[in-house]
Amino acid sequence: MFYGTAVWDPWLIVAQIVCFQCLYYLTLGIFTAILVGTRVSRMSLVYFFDYATVTASTVTGWCVIASFILTSLAGAGYLLYLIERSKKCLDFSATFYIIHLLICIIYGGWPSSITWWVVNVTGLAVMALLSEYLCIRRELHEIPISRFRSSKLLLLHFESFLSENASFHYFISPYHWPERYHFDLAPFNSTHYFRTLIMLLL
Repeated sequence: MFYGTAVWDPWLIVAQIVCFQCLYYLTLGIFTAILVGTRVSRMSLVYFFDYATVTASTVTGWCVIASFILTSLAGAGYLLYLIERSKKCLDFSATFYIIHLLICIIYGGWPSSITWWVVNVTGLAVMALLSEYLCIRRELHEIPISRFRSSKLLLLHFESFLSENASFHYFISPYHWPERYHFDLAPFNSTHYFRTLIMLLL
């Protein structure tokens, strides 16, 4: 797919942000239920938004950290299908983590844990870089190689045409523009010219 000029659509951007936010927390809930749920008696939102649970001093804390990192990897895949543009991946990733920070501040106060900041900055970097890499690969994959081959073939046809019609080459050369109106059609193969012109246009 070749992307044209981006159209500013605020409602689409808001919908993408909300959809991505929901998918991220849904995935985080699944990973947390698998990794943390087996170690605690009761699951709650503290494992989502309370910075105190993100700690490297306990096994449960390491499970919470793993849940966030794995969810960041999954988030890169979500951005690949929701955003589809490599240059927007960093913007959407940063927007998500800013919203996540605001929710954490409302829920449990300003995060004072170094571990929380390290985990979330790492998650931001992983999500942004991986999603950008995947989007670039997809954009390159969607450029058909046959176009380059056909263009090269047309160029070879046109070069062959110029070599057989020296007067036409003299006519289009910028060094002879003052004399271009003295163009002689006598040695000119019109059938070959129009055939080549049609191929170039196609």
